[in-house]
Amino acid sequence: MKKFTKVLSVILCLALALTAFAACGGKDDATTAPGDTSAPAATDTDKTYTVGICQLAPHVALDAATKGFKEALTEKLGDKVTFDEQNAAGEANACATIVNKFVASKVDLIMANATPALQAAAAATSTIPIVGTSVTDYATALDMDVDSWTGKTGVNITGTADCAPLEKQAEMILTLVPDAKTVGIIYCSGEANSKFQVNAVKAYLEKKNITVKEYPFADSNDITTVVTKAVSECDALYAPTDNKVADNTEVVNNIAEPAGIPLIAGEEGICKGCGVATLSISYYDIGYEAGMMAYDILVNGKNPADMEIGYSSNLVEKYVKDRAEALGITIPEGYEEIVVEDDK
Repeated sequence: MKKFTKVLSVILCLALALTAFAACGGKDDATTAPGDTSAPAATDTDKTYTVGICQLAPHVALDAATKGFKEALTEKLGDKVTFDEQNAAGEANACATIVNKFVASKVDLIMANATPALQAAAAATSTIPIVGTSVTDYATALDMDVDSWTGKTGVNITGTADCAPLEKQAEMILTLVPDAKTVGIIYCSGEANSKFQVNAVKAYLEKKNITVKEYPFADSNDITTVVTKAVSECDALYAPTDNKVADNTEVVNNIAEPAGIPLIAGEEGICKGCGVATLSISYYDIGYEAGMMAYDILVNGKNPADMEIGYSSNLVEKYVKDRAEALGITIPEGYEEIVVEDDK
């Protein structure tokens, strides 16, 4: 009897072991059964992203910002991020067309490079995250109440700004052109952020008893007339970070330099083309920072509404040596030379 009980126990153990093995085998068969083409559930490491980039125009500053943005995301995501990069060739209306296509194709995020691109993206979607760069003042660009501005948009938008301290730029005019009595500011009337800069610089200079005249132009067709008038009435010119001025620096320089009128610029690209000096930021850096913000949104789930606008802390006083010498302007120590390549 004991022998029978022992044998029965062995049989039962073997049966249980075979049942467990069969259950495991059955589970494996279910996931790898012939003809089953369903893919395993995706994990976070499998996810890929499509980012639409809308850049207003092709020029040095905006190009550098786009480069920084793409390199930041590529460093973090490698081949898991794909860019649909579009350039509006300086036409604000084209920005709307570009971002509407991004929305229709359901990109994961839109990068808006320059104010008109940001405004177009904001009008196109309130759900797809938008990261801006090369934008001077987000409250102005988005028509928000400047007085109640907190540094966050509260909507699906965040990004980085390209505004160097405007009072320091205005002071630069007084330092480099100390005999100036009248300063003219040239800018495109269609760019809201340009007007924002104009107002700040004008207010500062007028406190210093400098006469300030505004010379707005509607588009590239009338910039020659406007700049010609400005150099005939002013001792120095100021150009903010204005995309239309950036597109037409050769035109501006061909009028201002022969007339002996120095121009202080809001950013390095404009200064290189037609200015004497600038208090410059790195557009590559603000683009790179915008790329890191995009990564936080895409991968870490951050809400752009709660992300503060980023500003560059790397400010450098720069000048164009040949132009300064031609205009008889003495550059103080500490300025960094901008190398202007000869395209001829």
